[in-house]
Amino acid sequence: MNSSLAAAVGLYTLARLALVAAIATVLYLVGVPLVIALLVALVVALPLSMVLFRGLRSRLDAALAEASARRSAERDALRARLRGEE
Repeated sequence: MNSSLAAAVGLYTLARLALVAAIATVLYLVGVPLVIALLVALVVALPLSMVLFRGLRSRLDAALAEASARRSAERDALRARLRGEE
């Protein structure tokens, strides 16, 4: 995993976890039991993160596409070497 992909995954994951924690905290402070607050936060955070973190998600998608293209090129080069076409 290259550094840009790792950074994008880490940042997006951290943002999603922070969103879940923020929603759960607000619900808990309002008086909702902790387990219920966490479950509701998990359900609510998914669609909310798609809207709020659109930029992070597009950066993650770009990093994944770049890594996929690089792996594909490396695989094709390896296959060519194995066939003796170097």
